[in-house]
Amino acid sequence: MPAIEAVSIRTILDSRGNPTVEVDLRAAGHVGRAAAPSGASTGTHEVPAFPKGGVEEAIRIFRSDVTPRVMGRETGDQAGLDRLLHEIDGTPNFSRIGGNVAVAVSLANAKAAAAAGGKPLFRYLGGPGSKQLPRPFGNVIGGGRHAIGGTAIQEYLVVSQGPSAARNVFANARAHRLVAQALTAKLPGEPLGRGDEGAWVAKLSDEDALGIVADACRAVESEVGFPVRPAMDLAASEFFRGGKYHYRDRALTTDGQIEFLERLVSDYGVCSLEDPLDQEDFEGFARLTEALGSRCTVIGDDLFVTNVDRLRRGIEARAGNAILIKPNQIGTLSDARAAVDLAHKAGYATVVSHRSGETTDETIAHLAVAFGSLGIKTGTVGGERTAKLNELIRIEEQLHGGT
Repeated sequence: MPAIEAVSIRTILDSRGNPTVEVDLRAAGHVGRAAAPSGASTGTHEVPAFPKGGVEEAIRIFRSDVTPRVMGRETGDQAGLDRLLHEIDGTPNFSRIGGNVAVAVSLANAKAAAAAGGKPLFRYLGGPGSKQLPRPFGNVIGGGRHAIGGTAIQEYLVVSQGPSAARNVFANARAHRLVAQALTAKLPGEPLGRGDEGAWVAKLSDEDALGIVADACRAVESEVGFPVRPAMDLAASEFFRGGKYHYRDRALTTDGQIEFLERLVSDYGVCSLEDPLDQEDFEGFARLTEALGSRCTVIGDDLFVTNVDRLRRGIEARAGNAILIKPNQIGTLSDARAAVDLAHKAGYATVVSHRSGETTDETIAHLAVAFGSLGIKTGTVGGERTAKLNELIRIEEQLHGGT
């Protein structure tokens, strides 16, 4: 594999209008480019996106410390590069250079190596066995930290389970439109806005929102002829205070929250629950998984933060049956891959995810295919969201073409 000839960094906009970083890495005339996103609803245990001092400090450290150390390294040694990034940072959680700098360098290296080898990234990382296309999880009603003024629950999603990525992408988009129509009919005269991920925002109760999404799923399912199911990302840590889960109209204990979620899964056919309980409640996750795991995917995001140590703890406790994978949440491609490998070995599903503050970088579409993931969270609309979805459609064409 060729050596790194040049590496550069720039500040770019994310979808919320905040600054983030993009890295170009050149090897044998091929350029790998990767941009890092940022989350609003972040897990306590994930790596910080940027060091104290923000983006400007991150770029200063990149130029003074990272650039001279990575020059000349072989792009094919991904694990070695990622170990070097940890060494340069010198902290347990990338708090000196920031997870966004680390992940942008790491992914840019992989993309340069793939280009030099004449392979698409999903094939370079996943090998010839990379054939499983993930189901798109599309956010259609938003609340929580992503949509102030909406529901307490952060995301109501649709998960189309059809025979192709393209048909699933368009089925999700159809559900997004039907939800808008239902909200307009239910709340005439009320403004209908969109949150950070393009999901609709309206003054609804949490269960009313789920009912609207479930109705849209049933309508789309009847049109397309394959399953379309509602899903939820509660981001429950965001409204867990004083030992209770605080909704607009009530506060539930952990027992009450579990009973509430059991009923929602039964009544509305919810296929996936992400972060249904507080990020420190491994025991509660285990109880919920025991009750619902045979008929619902129970995903840990804030619970696991793409971290093998926290995932190992969850596996031992039987907490959840799936993990959300966010590369910038842990800092490098190798760290993210380690979490994926551990999850799959333990029988956990993986779902590769965008962040609420996104860029038009399409890399996670390739990662979801390379990792053999069950799903990919991308949203349903918006340029930074459709960039991933359209790339998934292109990857499907390459798979059918045998490349």
